[in-house]
Amino acid sequence: MRRYLYFTVFVSGMTTLAVELSASRLLGNVFGMSNLVWAAIIGLILIYLTLGYFLGGRWADRSPAAATMYGILAWGAFTVGIVPYAAGPVLLAAANAFDGLAVGVMLGSFAAVLVLFSIPITLLGMVSPFAIRLSVEDPARAGNVSGNIYAISTLGSFIGTFLPVLVLIPTIGTTRTFLVFSVFLLCVAIAGLLVNRERRLALLYLGLVLLLALTAVLFPTARIKQSEGQVYETESAYNYIQVIQRDGYTYLRLNDGQGVHSVYHPENLDYNGPWEQFLAGPFFNPGFRPEDVKRIAIVGSAAGTTARQATAVFGPIPITGFEIDPKIAAVGREYFGMTMPNFDVVIGDGRYGLAHSPYTYSLIAVDAYRPPYIPWHMTTREFFQAAYDHLDQTGVLAINAASVPGDRRLINGLATTIASVFPTVYVMDLPGTLNSIIYATKQPTQTETLTDNLVALYAEGGVHPLLLDVIVTAAQNFSAYQPSTVFTDDLAPIEWITNDMVIRFILSGEVETLQ
Repeated sequence: MRRYLYFTVFVSGMTTLAVELSASRLLGNVFGMSNLVWAAIIGLILIYLTLGYFLGGRWADRSPAAATMYGILAWGAFTVGIVPYAAGPVLLAAANAFDGLAVGVMLGSFAAVLVLFSIPITLLGMVSPFAIRLSVEDPARAGNVSGNIYAISTLGSFIGTFLPVLVLIPTIGTTRTFLVFSVFLLCVAIAGLLVNRERRLALLYLGLVLLLALTAVLFPTARIKQSEGQVYETESAYNYIQVIQRDGYTYLRLNDGQGVHSVYHPENLDYNGPWEQFLAGPFFNPGFRPEDVKRIAIVGSAAGTTARQATAVFGPIPITGFEIDPKIAAVGREYFGMTMPNFDVVIGDGRYGLAHSPYTYSLIAVDAYRPPYIPWHMTTREFFQAAYDHLDQTGVLAINAASVPGDRRLINGLATTIASVFPTVYVMDLPGTLNSIIYATKQPTQTETLTDNLVALYAEGGVHPLLLDVIVTAAQNFSAYQPSTVFTDDLAPIEWITNDMVIRFILSGEVETLQ
């Protein structure tokens, strides 16, 4: 009996953390995965658990029966399975609101979905106090028993941390992940009732399993979003991935969908976006020609837009892309023409991949920033030093960053940090967008050199028009930056900056639309 009670606590702990991680994905598909979203989820989950511990302890003293505990567990398990279905219509409305940045609907939907977790998490929180009450036979051993139960519950939580993210969500999706844990925990509760000879109750709760099965059959997993022109969506261990086609163009959107991460058109290469602006970087060097570009690295290569443009402009030179999400790379090959034989995609963390690359590059393009999704470890002096070390003698680092009107703290901080490693740094604001490209040259250079090279390329003729366009755009849109804090591996307050930027952006009512 006690062994099964410990097993119950283990599974309950596993399910609680699994629900928390799955909740982050359920919300992240619409609201993004910023630490603002994480803070709301974790904070409220802790509140619900606190309430569960409090109520569970009182209830256990009043009714110290295994049947009561397993009944509570059964209802907790059942409500876990119902959450994604109850949240579905709310999240769909929120996704549409997010496309138009309707702040009131967004915030209301966010709060409504979080409230849905109050019932299952509170019920699951009651299990540990009940288990302690049922296990303590000798008051002299109360400490030992409670320690064992909390240890077993925490061990289950450890397993529940990895199963959803690494196994279930990428293979069966978020809704079915909720169902798997729900049905499994419900079966544990039913078996617990049978162990305690409560056959009538066990049969009653078996009806909840059948009800969940019927719900899954009648309401199969629908589209997470239903954006105009949507042709594909999937979930990976890292992102919600959405492919949209409009007017002959294919767009890659991730998570909340605010911003386009890759663009494809079979005939057009100029998208008036940040991707092509990387290509201007090497031409800050005196007398530079397209044939002088020998090798390129792209950190955050997404679906390969910059790689396609670079191949068209510079020819089939070796290009290495570092992309952490293998499903994004697969989408790139399927929908974005990412089939260039000279383009090698390395799946893994961009900083690690670049630091361990055996090559030096003429251009390193970093396109891994998207507020609030900025990997802080790619904003530090140590990262930029690794980039410097992997550039050839005339190499250039180019970074796509962003700001909001009236707030250039991120741009200033990045430029200042890069300038602590590179001798010359330029900032170019891309017209009509919130994006800025930061260029840093390994050798000291001057802005006039870019114009001189542009004149020489026009005179030479035969240069790809996309390259001429991006150099013109860069030369006409230089912007100053204000010296700021240098970000380091020890101190990089990126979250403070990006959180404030995101809140201001949302409250301003502005939105980046598909081009």
